[in-house]
Order: sequence, then C-alpha cells, then structure tokens
Amino acid sequence: MPETPQLPTVAGRPARVVSLVYNDASADSRVQKTAATLRAAGADARIVAISRESAGHAPGPGTVGAGVPVYRVHDLDLTRLLPGLTRGWRRWRGRNPDGTTPVSSVPEPATGAAPSTASAPPAVGGEAAPPAVHPAQAVAVDLWMRLYQTTRLGYWWLGAVRAARDVAPDVVHANDANSLVPALLTTAGTPGRVVYDSHELWRRRNTRQDRWLAPAVDALVEALGTRLAAGVITVSPSIVDWLQRRYRLADPPTLVRNIPTARQVPPREGGRLRAMAGLGEDDKVVSYTGSITTGRGLEETVDALALLGDDVHLVLLGYGAPQYVTRLLVRARQAGVADRMHLVGAVPSELVPQTLADADVAVVYVRPICLSYRFSLPNKLFESIHAGLPIVAADLPDTAEVVRRYGVGEVFDARSPAELAEAIRAVLADPGEYRRAAGAASASLTWEGEAERMLGLYARVLGARADR
Repeated sequence: MPETPQLPTVAGRPARVVSLVYNDASADSRVQKTAATLRAAGADARIVAISRESAGHAPGPGTVGAGVPVYRVHDLDLTRLLPGLTRGWRRWRGRNPDGTTPVSSVPEPATGAAPSTASAPPAVGGEAAPPAVHPAQAVAVDLWMRLYQTTRLGYWWLGAVRAARDVAPDVVHANDANSLVPALLTTAGTPGRVVYDSHELWRRRNTRQDRWLAPAVDALVEALGTRLAAGVITVSPSIVDWLQRRYRLADPPTLVRNIPTARQVPPREGGRLRAMAGLGEDDKVVSYTGSITTGRGLEETVDALALLGDDVHLVLLGYGAPQYVTRLLVRARQAGVADRMHLVGAVPSELVPQTLADADVAVVYVRPICLSYRFSLPNKLFESIHAGLPIVAADLPDTAEVVRRYGVGEVFDARSPAELAEAIRAVLADPGEYRRAAGAASASLTWEGEAERMLGLYARVLGARADR
C-alpha cells in the first residue's frame, strides 16, 4: 500500500488540527478516520467532542480509535446535575423515575397503518419523550426541550472553543453545521482556517417540520460558514452539487465518501451474524446494519419479510431507542414474522464487515422522507460491500449509482415493500455474481482512496502558512 502523502509543516512544526464534533466521538468512524489520516500525514490532529458519562465517556482527555487524542467537554446533563428535578420531571411526563417508559404507554400501530416518521424530541438525559396526555403538557414539554437542547449546545460551544483555542490550531475541522460556530470563534483573530465537513445535507435533514427559528439559524450559520471556510468537504455527489449551487461556491466541495479502510474481503465462514442470531446454514439471512430508527425502511423491510419464504430471516446489527424497537417488534408480530426478525446488538464499526460476512444479502434502505436522506450515501452500503455481500438498495440517486456501476446487487422502488421482496428473492436465487462483484468493488472503494482528496484539500489550505 502506498505511503500516506505528508502535509506541509508550519513554522517548523507539524500542522495543528482540531476536529470538532457534537458527540462523544467513540462510535463516529468518519471523525476517527479523518483524524487518524491527518496524523498519518504528519499533522498533530486531535478531536474535541462532548462527554457522555452514562456511557463511560467522562470529561477530559482520552483516546479513540487507533490512539487518536480526544478531549471531551463537559455536557450540560441535567440528569447528573439535578437528579431530583429530573425524577420529578419524569413523573410529571408519565415516566418511571428511573427514566423508563411503562410498556402500556407504547402504542401498537394499527394493522396496515403507515409508519410514523416523526421523531420525538430527546428528554432530559437524552431519552425520547412519550406521547403527552394533555395539550398544555405537550406545549410545556416541547418548549422546555427546545430551551434545554439549545442551552446544551451553546454550553458545548463555549467549552469547545476554550479547548480548541488552547491548542492554537492551524485548521479547525468542523464536523457538521452544529460545530461551525465554535470553529469560526476559535479561528477568529488568528491565522487559523476552518474546513467544513458536511456529513449530511444539514439544512434538509430529517427534523420536525413545525419549527421555523432553528432552520433559519441553521441556514444563516451554514451560509456564513461555507463562505468563510477555507475548504468544504461532503459525503455524496448530490450534496456536492447542492452545496455548490446553494452557496454559489467557486469550487465544488471536495467529495470524501465514508468508506471503510482497505481490507481483504473476509471469508464467508468467518462471519458471525448467524451465530449471533442463532441461525443455521440452511437459513437465508438478510442483514441490516446501522441505527434502528425511523426513516431507515425497517417497517417496509418487515412487511417485505412477510412476503418471503419461511426460511428467510432478517437480522438487525445495530442499536435503537427502546420505544422504537418496541414498535418495530409489534409490527413484526402483526405481520407474523416475529420469529424471523432478530436484533443482535451492535459491534464496533471496524468489525462490521467481518461480522456481516456470512449473511446472504444486505438491505440498504433509506426512505427519501427528506432531501438529505434522498441524497445520502450510507456507510452500510460500503460496509456491506466490504463484507462481500450482494446488495439490495433503494432507488436513490447516489446509492443506486454505486450499486449499478459496480454490479453488486439490485435496486428497488423505495416506496414498495413488494418490490423490495422481489429484489431480495432475485438475489437469493443467484447470489454468486453479485458476491464476486462486491469482492472486486471493495478493492477500489476504500477510505484511503477518499482520503487522498481530503489531504489534497488540506495541502492547499495549509499552503499559505507552510514552510518554504
């Protein structure tokens, strides 16, 4: 494998890069890979994230991934700071004081009903809010959650700026628009520059449609950030085009897709998915990997499973909010396939291809309920290709283009469970060619190939300050 190109030094030292991300960075493979690549290219790269003590990610310094330094800023977590208030708040909203929701409060969807795509706002401590029982209560909960989440973000911004300024970075890598404000504040009045990495189409992501202030602020921040940034990166060709047109950028954003690092396709017999689900070699395994949540076509996939033979099983590798998982299990029971849907938990991102290897086909399904989803290019597509699996993918522009170009599977109408079932049936009937195509495609679809473009952008950004 060729050596990683080296970035210019600044004033005789490695370039200092701070990557800002509004999560704990423990499971964000893109953020980890970006920082690791910059370090391999000679930069002093580190991550500034947010703490999540309930998951074991305390405030202060640490490492993630392959030893990448991370500093986690204190989170404004009222569950920890004001436990008595939190317990009272939960009782008032119909929860148990420990934060769990009584099973009786989780509604069962009506048979044949279309799945809801609305996401409940997170509650104190990050829980999802159950349905309110009174209109006044619903308004109070909504106003409180908006205020709390806005204050929580602002609190992280302040901590992130302090942590980043201590490093005196040459470049601040802003992961998504919610980190643009602290990135711009960190570099204000300094020679430092900002690189904006848009992991999705931020202004058209899946959010509540009854809001007006937050989208207006998002639009203002991203418009200002893209114009002030020294470089813009994003994850799919469609988002590249949208950002360039919307903000009238002289140069298109740099395309850096979120693809796993180069590796050999694991042997099928080395996979773990069947063992995790308790399935045998005679079973047909349809895999799903990623967040178990709304907008991922899981309801339609359950409906499609009911149209397939009794030997076909759906195995979900990932995690989701308990309320959503409960509703999905209810739907599976109503469809008569509860015994053929298996939730096996999550594994670290670097182990996903190895784990998936003994599946028969991977479903890559994002419902186009917002423009960001329509333009997405999911990690699970590339993880499944790296596992050597045939793909059954929703007919969305960027996803379908990859599937068709490399011949790794079939594309189906994203609105039709019947078409999904037919595509799965077609692949299961003759998977060999698709498996061979996936193995060949994995050799050229690598993070190292994507990172070359990112490092080229960084070389240009650092060029003005580089040693001559």
